[in-house]
Amino acid sequence: MSGMVNLLARQKDLAAGIGTLDHPAKYLNQDYYVLNKNCLQAGTLFVDNTFPGEPSSLGFNELGPESPKTQGVVWKRPGEICANPQFTSGGMSSTDACQGALPDCWLLAAIASMTTDKNVLLHVVPDGQSFQANYAGVFHFKLWQFGQWVDVVIDDQLPTVKGQLLFEHSPGQNIFWSALLEKAYAKVNGCYECLGGGSLTEAFEDFTGGISEDYSLNDAPQNLFQIICKAFNAGSLLGSFIDFSSPDDNEEKTPQNLIKRHGYSILAAEENGKEQLLRIRNPWGQVEWNGAWSDNAPEWNDVSPDVQSRLDYKAEDGEFWMSFSDYVKNYTRLEICNLSPDTQASGAVHQWTTAQFEGIWRIGSTAGGCRDYPDTFCMNPQFYFKLLEEDDETNGPVSGCSFVVGLMQKNARRNLILDQDFNTIGFAIFQYKGLKEINLGPDVLLNQDPIANSSTFVDDREECDRFTLPPGDYVIIPSTQEPNKNGNFILRFFFEKQAVARWATRSRERLIELCYTSILCYFFLALRIYLWRFLTIPNNFIKVSFSLLQSQIVIVQIRQHFHVSHIL
Repeated sequence: MSGMVNLLARQKDLAAGIGTLDHPAKYLNQDYYVLNKNCLQAGTLFVDNTFPGEPSSLGFNELGPESPKTQGVVWKRPGEICANPQFTSGGMSSTDACQGALPDCWLLAAIASMTTDKNVLLHVVPDGQSFQANYAGVFHFKLWQFGQWVDVVIDDQLPTVKGQLLFEHSPGQNIFWSALLEKAYAKVNGCYECLGGGSLTEAFEDFTGGISEDYSLNDAPQNLFQIICKAFNAGSLLGSFIDFSSPDDNEEKTPQNLIKRHGYSILAAEENGKEQLLRIRNPWGQVEWNGAWSDNAPEWNDVSPDVQSRLDYKAEDGEFWMSFSDYVKNYTRLEICNLSPDTQASGAVHQWTTAQFEGIWRIGSTAGGCRDYPDTFCMNPQFYFKLLEEDDETNGPVSGCSFVVGLMQKNARRNLILDQDFNTIGFAIFQYKGLKEINLGPDVLLNQDPIANSSTFVDDREECDRFTLPPGDYVIIPSTQEPNKNGNFILRFFFEKQAVARWATRSRERLIELCYTSILCYFFLALRIYLWRFLTIPNNFIKVSFSLLQSQIVIVQIRQHFHVSHIL
């Protein structure tokens, strides 16, 4: 029920321009500017009662109130931690963020990557915040959350143990922008513990509203270095990961000083003569690659002093250079986040055509499961898209129209607190073959093979895939793997060239019916309880009356009073 109400409220906000990057929604209805002004006038420091400095904000299990890991935690403001706290110092740098006791290297690696794009950074970390001018203990950050931008307000109380920050910190524990950003991210996800373990792409997307692609380095395309360079030119954020080589491989560190099961930022790509190089950062702020092109490697002896100075290769800060060939041998996965048009800098080399939809899987109505369940598969929501323009250049063996699809389930991290598992999600793409923007029925869906599928069904926040298909009309059907699984989802398209996408007609109407039927039924239920409890009308009479109302009015009146175009 709440998901349907939120969906309709979100559509209303988006129609009014709220939830965009320029006009983010106020998270939990907190207005940073009003709160800051009120605190300054009252001469008090802001206390955020929606995310208080209490055990519940730390966690629920490993960081729960009874955990030994949280004993002795004291929440302190930066002025109580050091003598001269700074929000930033000479700008925001990748070396400002070092990992603490929380296993959120994926988040810290994404923060480091974000500092390479000042345009993105200033979107997430609004300018004008400090511990000096107009300081009132209140700060704010902009994050993309499941289809909309939100402005997240926090106070500056941070968890410490023995006077030291427990989680993210700067090397000198005197620069606080990244620690406060980590706190804002913990707030929208429920608590700090909910940030334990994740992928770089998740944080990339929440900082940019972009969509991600994943490359296995065991089966990397031959032009991968060119793909990386093109991604940097487009302003994309990049990261990488090293997996265990086998289930019995428990070594944390490789002989070359790289950390397994650990996220790294990729900050730059360079060609030095015939050598292709990548600049990489360990979010720990230390423990660096010790092979070729590392800080003190002999390869640098043949590089001119000017290039050495420009590449800044000797800093002991967790950043290092390595050859692209060594990178492919030592890492297992490359993650690239393509920026949405509103976060790309003006004049960017590449601009995407994008479309985004919010939908619902509900038992008995739209939760049909995958094609393995032919009796219910056709119940799933359907979305129409038309590919209009082929790529300028062929990026592989197939020419056509390239695009990236992302299917995301909502509130996955928050549900960890409730001990709720992810749904297993994926999608199938069918060709329309002469039909126009109507729902495909069993005669097509059960007798025609899809032209493309998601690479897998995953029990994760999001499944993203890139496709290249001929120009034409298509329908995509997102689903859970099994039927009868409730869930809310976001479906996004990033098209390389011109394309259009929209709800398939009947799917749109079914969603509206589902939303308003549920709202009205809950209204009737509340009214029944009120009449029975407070007006002492016999319950049997109420049951009969409302059964008639619900059967004769609800479904019929929805279509008469709520035209499709008024809602979505």
